[in-house]
Amino acid sequence: AVTGARSVLAALRLAGAALLSPGSCTFEDSACGYQWDYAHLPWTLHGEGHYISVDTSYEGEKAVLFSPDLYSEEWSCVRLIYQIATTSDTSPDPARLNLYLRQEGESFDRLLWSAKEPSDSWLIASLDLRNSTKKYKLVLEGEMGQDKSTGIAVFEIKITSGYCIECDFEENHLCGYVNRWNPNVNWFVGGGNIRNSQSILPKDHTLNSALGHYMYVDSVYVKHFQEVAQLISPKTTAPVSGCLSFYYQLKQESSIVFTVYLRDMSGFYEEIWKTDSALNADWALAEVDFNAPYPMEVIFEVAFNSAKGGYVALDDISFSPVYCSNQTGAPFNPANAGCNFEEDLCNFYQDHKDGPGWSRVKVKRNVYRAGDHTTGFGYYLLANTKFTSQPGYIGRLYGPTLPGNLQFCLRFYYALYGFFKMSGTLAVYIFEENHVVQEKIWSVLDSPKGVWTQAEISFKKPMPCKVVFVSWCKSFWDCGLVALDDVSLSLGSCQAADLLLPTPGECTFEKDECVFTQKKRGRGSWHRKRGPTPTSYTGPKGDHTTGVGYYMYIEASNMVYGQRAYLVSRSLRGTSGKQCLTFFYHMYGAGTGLLSVYLKKEGDDEEIPLWRRTGEQSISWLRGLIEYESDTNYQIIFEAIRGVSIRSDTAIDDILFQAGPCLEVEEIQFSSGYPDSLNEIEY
Repeated sequence: AVTGARSVLAALRLAGAALLSPGSCTFEDSACGYQWDYAHLPWTLHGEGHYISVDTSYEGEKAVLFSPDLYSEEWSCVRLIYQIATTSDTSPDPARLNLYLRQEGESFDRLLWSAKEPSDSWLIASLDLRNSTKKYKLVLEGEMGQDKSTGIAVFEIKITSGYCIECDFEENHLCGYVNRWNPNVNWFVGGGNIRNSQSILPKDHTLNSALGHYMYVDSVYVKHFQEVAQLISPKTTAPVSGCLSFYYQLKQESSIVFTVYLRDMSGFYEEIWKTDSALNADWALAEVDFNAPYPMEVIFEVAFNSAKGGYVALDDISFSPVYCSNQTGAPFNPANAGCNFEEDLCNFYQDHKDGPGWSRVKVKRNVYRAGDHTTGFGYYLLANTKFTSQPGYIGRLYGPTLPGNLQFCLRFYYALYGFFKMSGTLAVYIFEENHVVQEKIWSVLDSPKGVWTQAEISFKKPMPCKVVFVSWCKSFWDCGLVALDDVSLSLGSCQAADLLLPTPGECTFEKDECVFTQKKRGRGSWHRKRGPTPTSYTGPKGDHTTGVGYYMYIEASNMVYGQRAYLVSRSLRGTSGKQCLTFFYHMYGAGTGLLSVYLKKEGDDEEIPLWRRTGEQSISWLRGLIEYESDTNYQIIFEAIRGVSIRSDTAIDDILFQAGPCLEVEEIQFSSGYPDSLNEIEY
């Protein structure tokens, strides 16, 4: 009988293998069209063990495996069954397994997932892939780290259409759902005709047969009052909203509470559904509106009060992107609550009772007053408390109404000029619509004068609310200028947003030099720095990313006139179609030299000039835009040339490569210093 069961299982596996969707693989007798990159370590296929692996028996940093070309016009879920095995528990540089998405037309791969936890058995990762019209490949990268003996194995890659939180519990990995272990009550797999005492229902819901499977929790072993069993879904990895539905049966002799929660990454629980009826002898359908704009888990929780409680069974969890209740309201778009003030105030407004607190202004390029943060050439808001004679003067700027019960992250840039005491000159309040309560959630303590500094604030309010920016001047003798720009709002806490995977093709120099290297390092090369440069009247006072972060610059006092420094990108993937390169540059100082950007195609000695600036440009960070094309692999080179004096510190920051043409155009690609009409503010 046992061999019969085994042959049935083998036949099922073979049938399953034959039906594998493109991009899926169980690594039994082939790698299903997956190929490894011969520039790196080799992967070994173990057909008898059904896995593919790489280990430290070869010298090398990493192994790369990429899928055949894939298409997914529908939302799909990638499930990866893997294991990282290592001899040492703690290592400063552990082995990692990374999964990237390589989209057609993109020079950079997008990191979807990364893991470094070693384990004794296989683990499962579930990743949502949004629908897209572009062709793509999945790229698996095993980084070997510094451990002496490490192995990384991949047992199965499965791409299914639908969402990762959906499950019919027919496969042994249970779609990545896990039971939170409790000594007395736990969720078990039921069904499958195992005829064990644990299988409490005659039929599951998916197949409506004794062979099908479902999840259940039983009160037999309950020892204490209020024992709780939790079944936890895989974490959502892309924003989803719509209708979550599932089938359940509930049999109770004494009160059972069956609840469904959402749990965000900071551990906050929100109840979204609870049983109301006492008895369901047959499978009942439950539907609940579901909104997960940032990563969340769905938790199915059953609480028992006694050992004679009864049981709950669960099957066929599914999701649809249309809300169950015919609510048609578009989900809240956080982009509508931000503004860069280039065109107007967007959805911000002022209360006219306050008088004209904030003005939209623009500063022509000059060497005395900084321009805006967005481009260096554009508009920002200025609260000029000098023009108002009354002390205690307040300027309020109100944002649009935000829905309640959502976690938000507010980011903005501010700069302060002319205050003797900075603290409290700019504050942010939350104004709840139904109460007239204003709660202060942030105020400036101290910041470098005249530097655009980033602030970030996380908040969550039960009721709809507004963000209010308040500038004020406490005494007539200490009034100054408060500048505000680039207000943005995102869903989820700022800490969660910081944990988000990096934007491909972006380099802020906060951690390292990203994809860039130097031709030769030395005193006369590019340096990564934070804060002001050592020489006065040249170089930036702070970086462009946050005001207190890092940028790259040349230190002119270490170089001679005409000396060059090169910052060279690694080889980038050529694509058909236009690409857009954005970056910020800082060229302030009477002796400033040249900054140029070149394109160098693989196998070609010529460096094609794309962009150049000569001489002093502004005291601000200015935005550069370059549109270029390269169908072969290529490198981008930033070249700085020292000018006539030590006041020639040139800096760059916030480099971003994007597929597609630039949405805006920079007027001049090759230009010299600034015009003569300096230091005019336009109101």
